[in-house]
Amino acid sequence: MPVSDVPPAIESVLVLEDNFLIALDMEEMLVSLGVTSVHVATTKAKAMELIVEQRLDFAILDINLGDDTSFAVADALMTRGVRFGFTSGYGELLALPSHLRDVPRIDKPFSEGTLSSLIATAANPRDV
Repeated sequence: MPVSDVPPAIESVLVLEDNFLIALDMEEMLVSLGVTSVHVATTKAKAMELIVEQRLDFAILDINLGDDTSFAVADALMTRGVRFGFTSGYGELLALPSHLRDVPRIDKPFSEGTLSSLIATAANPRDV
């Protein structure tokens, strides 16, 4: 069993990923890393519902959602004080709004180790 870098306080995670197979893969990785509750959303609307309905410790947001982005979801999470990280299939090509440029991000495809590192990095309080 791999050693988890996921902080013990991270028990409930929102995954926003429009590709269902990637979302299921991510859910499996998170459970393997010790996350006890994974809430999967394949649309921005569903993610916004889950933010209101669930107690979340962390979120992983795919930046590009087809014709849309997850930036509004990121803003809603920031308002609620929920830390998050981004995933992207576009590498450095995607421009982020200025207030989201410092949010940790990993590129697809990713491994359990890079996912764990994303959570560990993004979950630690940032110096302001």
